[in-house]
Amino acid sequence: MSDAVLPRATVPDTHVNVLKPSASFNYVRLKKITQVGVKSIYSHGLRSLLTVLGIVIGVAAVIAMMAVSEGASFEAQQQFRDLGANNILLKSIKPVEVEEASNRGFGLPQAIVYGLTNADIETIRQSIPGVTNVIASRIVKKTVWNGGRNINSDVVGTAVDYPVSRNYNLRVGRFFSETEVRDHSNVVVLSDEVAHSLFPIDDPLGGTVKIDSDYYKIVGIMEPEGFSNLGQNQAGSSNSASTRIFIPFTSSKSRFGETTTRQTAGGMESETVELHEAIIQLEDQEQVIEVGDIIGQILSRRHKKVDYAVEIPLALLRQAEASALRDQIVAGAIAGISLLVGGIGIMNIMLASVTERTREIGIRRALGAKKQDIILQFLIEAVILSGVGGVIGVVLGISIPIFISLFWGMTTIVTPLAPLLAFSISALIGVIFGLYPSMRAADMDPVEALRHE
Repeated sequence: MSDAVLPRATVPDTHVNVLKPSASFNYVRLKKITQVGVKSIYSHGLRSLLTVLGIVIGVAAVIAMMAVSEGASFEAQQQFRDLGANNILLKSIKPVEVEEASNRGFGLPQAIVYGLTNADIETIRQSIPGVTNVIASRIVKKTVWNGGRNINSDVVGTAVDYPVSRNYNLRVGRFFSETEVRDHSNVVVLSDEVAHSLFPIDDPLGGTVKIDSDYYKIVGIMEPEGFSNLGQNQAGSSNSASTRIFIPFTSSKSRFGETTTRQTAGGMESETVELHEAIIQLEDQEQVIEVGDIIGQILSRRHKKVDYAVEIPLALLRQAEASALRDQIVAGAIAGISLLVGGIGIMNIMLASVTERTREIGIRRALGAKKQDIILQFLIEAVILSGVGGVIGVVLGISIPIFISLFWGMTTIVTPLAPLLAFSISALIGVIFGLYPSMRAADMDPVEALRHE
């Protein structure tokens, strides 16, 4: 007998590709389950639409409310940014007791002297290091004329760098120059509203307006945004008037003086105010709040009555930012309630669907479907409903702020976080609120389910 070794029979290596059929099987199963879920949704179109509507409204509400809140926050913060983060604003205010007496119409002194003085500003300039500039202003209420047209306006006598300090821009023309300030020139820069009121048709640039008995040459027109973004109540500064016009400080002092007289209920009242406003500009923004406190102490020692106000835009800006964050959280929470209601709607519909499809579930279990297949089927349906609602809600939520801005003129800002957050919450709601109905369906006894009529 030969000792030759016979070749071994070739056995197919079946274990190599075991995972591939399994993976293919799982993919096919998932595909079939998804198809069953989609078919179920389509078979109950109206019910599914109403369920999706709850999610749509919730997602759209979250995005829209956050956009409106973000826009309002931006406007409020921009007002304080326009006042200058490196600035400290000082202004003269009439003492409370004098104001009350004026309103009652009796007990008024013949002359009232109050407010900031040139000596105050000089003391601040010499006492505090880091002060780069001080811009003083005087404000006198006057009637401005152009032929037969007139408008009541606040005539602001100020310095050449006033617009830069307040982030104002000129629409046309220029601001007055140092030479014109030195020469007490009769030049004026109009606000956009005054320009439109006095010159509805003609170009005002290069023309003249009359104040009292003097004529002033118009050298520039301010942009309207320089005033509309600053409201007196929000920004806390009297420079919010959209009817302001600007002339050199020296011209204001020489033409109008420091004392103004007006008629009151109790007779004539005269007021003497050296400076109505002053802008203290600092080199270092980090010192603004500390220097503001020091200025307040200096003025309190120099004034017997509180006839001044110290405003620190940087501190107001930080307060506005903190307030805006709280407002956004509240707005998001309120809108999130709509999403919660939509999630409850999904759970309600899915529970009803489980009851209706009890026999179908029994048949599927009898034919070999596992519990995880039933859970996955109902979970997929819930996720599809919430996902479709989320997508539609995102589109609607982005569109609503656009319409609000176009038709109501409000500032709205849709941040990338808002749609992403709203959609993620809607998808999560689909999973959470769809999990219980799917587990309830999977726990059914197949025999009892088959007997269900």
